[in-house]
Amino acid sequence: MPALTPLVPEDQPAGPVRPSPAGLGIRVPRDGPPSPGASRILSQGARSGRLTHVELIPASEGRRADWPAWVPAELTAAFGQAGVQAPWVHQAVAADHARGGRSVIISTPAASGKSVGYLLPALTGVLEGRTSLYIAPTRALAADQLRLVRSLGLRGVRAAVVDGDTPASERAWARAHASYLLTTPDMLHHTLLPRHSRWDGFLRRLQYVIVDECHGYRGVFGSHVAHVLRRLRRVAVHHAAAGRGTGRGRLGEAGHDGGPAAPGPVFILASATISEPGRCARLLTGLDAETVTESAAPRGPLTFCLWEPPLTTLRGEAGAPVRRTATAEAAGLLADLVIGDVPALAFVRSRRGAEAVAMGARRALAEAGAAGLAPRIAAYRSGYLAADRRELEDRLRAGTITGLATTTALELGVNITGLDAVLIAGWPGTRAALWQQAGRAGRDGRGAVAVLIARDDPLDTYLVHHPEAILDRPVEATVLDPGNPYILAPHLCSAAAELPLTQADIELFGPGAAAVADRLTRAGMLRPRGHWRYWTRQGRPATAGLRGTGGLPVRIVEESTGRLVGTMDEPSAHVLAHTGAVYPHQGEIYLVSSLDLADGVALVEARDPGYATSARELTRIEVAAELRSARWGAAQVHFGDVQVTRQVTSYVRRQLETGQPAEQTPLDLPPRTLRTRAVWWTISPGQRAALAGRGVDLAGAAHAAEHASIGLLPLVAACDRWDVGGVSADLHPATGRLTVFVYDGHEGGAGFAERGFRAAADWLRATAQAIESCECGAGCPSCIQSPKCGNGNEPLSKSGAVSLLECLLQGRRNAVSPR
Repeated sequence: MPALTPLVPEDQPAGPVRPSPAGLGIRVPRDGPPSPGASRILSQGARSGRLTHVELIPASEGRRADWPAWVPAELTAAFGQAGVQAPWVHQAVAADHARGGRSVIISTPAASGKSVGYLLPALTGVLEGRTSLYIAPTRALAADQLRLVRSLGLRGVRAAVVDGDTPASERAWARAHASYLLTTPDMLHHTLLPRHSRWDGFLRRLQYVIVDECHGYRGVFGSHVAHVLRRLRRVAVHHAAAGRGTGRGRLGEAGHDGGPAAPGPVFILASATISEPGRCARLLTGLDAETVTESAAPRGPLTFCLWEPPLTTLRGEAGAPVRRTATAEAAGLLADLVIGDVPALAFVRSRRGAEAVAMGARRALAEAGAAGLAPRIAAYRSGYLAADRRELEDRLRAGTITGLATTTALELGVNITGLDAVLIAGWPGTRAALWQQAGRAGRDGRGAVAVLIARDDPLDTYLVHHPEAILDRPVEATVLDPGNPYILAPHLCSAAAELPLTQADIELFGPGAAAVADRLTRAGMLRPRGHWRYWTRQGRPATAGLRGTGGLPVRIVEESTGRLVGTMDEPSAHVLAHTGAVYPHQGEIYLVSSLDLADGVALVEARDPGYATSARELTRIEVAAELRSARWGAAQVHFGDVQVTRQVTSYVRRQLETGQPAEQTPLDLPPRTLRTRAVWWTISPGQRAALAGRGVDLAGAAHAAEHASIGLLPLVAACDRWDVGGVSADLHPATGRLTVFVYDGHEGGAGFAERGFRAAADWLRATAQAIESCECGAGCPSCIQSPKCGNGNEPLSKSGAVSLLECLLQGRRNAVSPR
């Protein structure tokens, strides 16, 4: 992240200061007044006292390079017509690496022009008769990149998108003619790789594979994508060898006629700024990659603000105070920016939230006497038809929309210039995602403002009061675990169905792949014959989605029409699609009338009952194997394999505005067993006795510390709180001590618990600070209450959690190195 300049330095007078009611000083930067958007935000914050911190990220100048000598004149002329007179230094460096046959990852901030870095070698190759494959995590980004490539007007480049929006006729044209193909990991997994023989003409000439926005490939999804890319590598080598007439190619092996080894395509990865980009590239592709991390692009000044909504008079679960929602705050700020004619995006975590912000902003305009501006506000989300999404993007570029509420569908790379402000309603999950969203404003070099609005959540509350956790810490490394056997096994089956596996192929999938392949062979799913292993079943393997850990999905079907509404993995269906659940999907609200796990179907009807639902489940955990531990004085922190048994026993109807439970209904669902990994910590019997002697409610303290630590884990691991679960007990039978467990919510683990173990001191220290600094009295959703608690957030002890965590952390100074 770039160097930062506090707006109120402690060692010098601040200059013109407008103090807020909370005592926050806001200084006008010396190099000129704030941008129009920043001025409106700062003014609103000064009046309301909701700003907790303001920081200026200064502007920087750009550094140009010459066009590489190998770039055709036709291509440099096309870029010149598009306004690119010469590349920035980092673009030229990355392009030279790729042209030299070296895979490379470009990890630089948003708006630094990563696209030129990969388009130079990719389009040069296409003009020379080769092909390039571009992989985007979203359809919006693929469509935007298609517009960019076509706008260059290169006669020898035939660009096409193949994704879920592409009609069959256009897919057929792409197979026959495309030289620059844009797609998504899901389309590769479900369509292109299983039917790779139909893409022989494209694959045998494949020179470059571009993996854009690769920082988003993390956790279970990232682990799946890593195997999809390995399957792509071996299929591409096979077709390239067939095209040369050298027999069936293998990665790093000679052809059957003793010819040269088949190296496979060059990978060019583009990412927001992340830690350890080289490691990220290797985890995703299995290849070593050069790293380009220093941006030479110019950047305008950015005013970055932290904003905390106030507590309201409403009361939620257990009588806890409720804050004004981040979406309501975002709606008010978006309306004010539209009144000031400040082009702005508001990022919201859910589709329903994006619609709510747009509607709330229109209401705020009407209340301000500016109802005529309502058509300048819209919502954007992935549930819209492709034509509707493209129209919204075009209107935003043209300026007929001033304020757009969006999900993360517009976070990733879509080239929209002229924005002056970005509102981020809730922590987006990682620092990389935060700066990616903030970077959507000021992309043409102008000054801009970005505002992080805290949700009613422990992590958000901690961050807006500890800006150093955002501003003074490096961006996270990508967390994924391709070696997870539950993720790896179905990909080995898919790979064998695409092409029989050799031992070299199996090694391509990682050091644990041989054991998984042996297990699949013993189960009769793979059959050895000579040096090969074949898929034994009729047809292709059943392919689950890339967002889960395998197993056939549960289909969500509209009962009155038979229409398929969506799908989800079976474990999630217990929690989200049980009988009686309110199921939101693509902005629509459905009520689940029945869930049949045997048939894998949940029947729903389109109806909004006016309440939300949350499942309650009982959880048991057993330690299967301790892999590592660290002693913190008399306390200990552990990491290892666990078996979690969960059973949804009931669900609760909740008021939409406050979350207050209204009615509980029993459910009869079977228990589910999850073999995963966890981090857990214990205190000694002596420490427990000392806390009990001080009157600490030990069960409530452990339970509250569990909730808060789950909420704060995303601070040190690139995850969402919904990716993990927890169990706590005053005396847990697995340890015989007071214990708090936090486990990965995916079969085999996802790497999050392990990252928590490695950063346990920082993580648990931040957890204690978040609880202690919360302004509530006895606990609230901003500190110790959890929206997914299966025990109704009882018992909880806010003061006890602080005492318990302080007791744990006291021994940290004398901790030995983990073993």
